[in-house]
Amino acid sequence: MIEPQAIPAIGVQHPAVRQVQHIQNNTAPNRYKLFVAEGLWAHNMLLESGAPIDTFFWCPEAIYADEAHKRAEEIAERAERSFRISLRTLEKISERDKPDGLLSLAALPRWEPRDLRFGRTALVLVADGLEIPGNLGTLIRSLDACGADCLVLTNRKTRLTHPKVIRASQGTILTVPTLEFETVGEAVAWLESRRFTVLLADTDEAINYRQADYAGRTALVVGSERYGIAKDWYGRGYQRVAVPMLGSGDSLNVSVSASVLLYEAQARKSGW
Repeated sequence: MIEPQAIPAIGVQHPAVRQVQHIQNNTAPNRYKLFVAEGLWAHNMLLESGAPIDTFFWCPEAIYADEAHKRAEEIAERAERSFRISLRTLEKISERDKPDGLLSLAALPRWEPRDLRFGRTALVLVADGLEIPGNLGTLIRSLDACGADCLVLTNRKTRLTHPKVIRASQGTILTVPTLEFETVGEAVAWLESRRFTVLLADTDEAINYRQADYAGRTALVVGSERYGIAKDWYGRGYQRVAVPMLGSGDSLNVSVSASVLLYEAQARKSGW
């Protein structure tokens, strides 16, 4: 167990505490792609994934599980720096109703387009202009669940370090490769240079998603919750695919429709 005197104590005004608040509120540059991991589950995730831990905040009076005491010791050994904080300070930076004494700043992995290698039946999802953090996190979780190879972001409207993205992804944001391109043209060039067949999720002039050809490498493109796929994706001869709506509604949540498409593509590729 950690000895309290072994870790320096800090208060609400300390720059490290302010850094947590800035990252949570997106009120300062975040060049190292740090995110806030909070609670026992999140810290188990950090240890399992080997994610770099920048700063560990330990509040012993808030810990109520024996496992959390053990994890605190392991995280303190891994972190670049560690601080002891009071319950009052923890409550200032926590987004949980009952914080359990463990909070860290950790870094997301960095992937580069040139570093990724794909098999002949690779499956990629392109998320164009997504605005809702929870949807983005759910997409990442679906990519992991169906064994897809990569997430590509274009026209990004929400940050990957948003707490709701982290929570909705259930930690898979640390293991699913994610690439971001400044323009649609750059993303298109990258996909075509790697011989991906691009399919646009769109109800207009679309075929039923069960009728699409998913042979070879496939990139599925889904659009924003309000505006759909950006116009820059059109006019390139890409096939459009749609999930049929059999009720009174005219569309599915983007994360739901993406999951349907991803599993259909993977089923066809794997011969399920």
